[in-house]
Amino acid sequence: MATSSIADLRKDYTRETLNETDVDPNPFEQFRRWFDQAVKAELPEPNAMTVATASQDGIPDARIVLLKAVDDRGFTFFTNYNSTKGKELETNPQAALVFLWTELERQVRIVGAVEKVSPEESDGYFSSRPHNSRLGAWASEQSEVIPNREVLEQKLAALKLEYENQEVPRPPHWGGFRVIPREIEFWQGRSSRLHDRLRYQLHDGQWVIDRLSP
Repeated sequence: MATSSIADLRKDYTRETLNETDVDPNPFEQFRRWFDQAVKAELPEPNAMTVATASQDGIPDARIVLLKAVDDRGFTFFTNYNSTKGKELETNPQAALVFLWTELERQVRIVGAVEKVSPEESDGYFSSRPHNSRLGAWASEQSEVIPNREVLEQKLAALKLEYENQEVPRPPHWGGFRVIPREIEFWQGRSSRLHDRLRYQLHDGQWVIDRLSP
């Protein structure tokens, strides 16, 4: 595709509307409603989200991560604590999440503080992972420079021998983060770029809903 044609890419959004009278007063319930619809629509990896972090001196970074749990405490994902995002969240425990469900013409933005989940929660999720994924958590020094792929494959092969017919324990450097939202925005695409944007903000323990201009 020629670069000059990128500016010509556009789509008019006409599937749904989003009104204040239609949404749940609890943003977690509204998220679950939309998430369930994304699952029922058989969208590819509906739990894929952008996780944006920043270094202590404010340099931003972002990557795609899979949501693994959501409840009224927040949104949970798991990673290597020694990875770039893990180190950034250690020194600057704030994050933004973005879900994009293109086929439903929807987006959800979440902003909040971040905390590590309990070791018991991390153990519970880790034990549910496939055997080779658990081994992979030990084999990969996430975000570190390696000379070639063979290094990873050799580590994995050695771990398979070490843990053959054994349970694989959770590495101490691997676990969950929970994003505790103070703001959640639901975006529904509309015609002529006049999109619907409803924002929930937490004020004195209560969620307040505002409509934002597109």
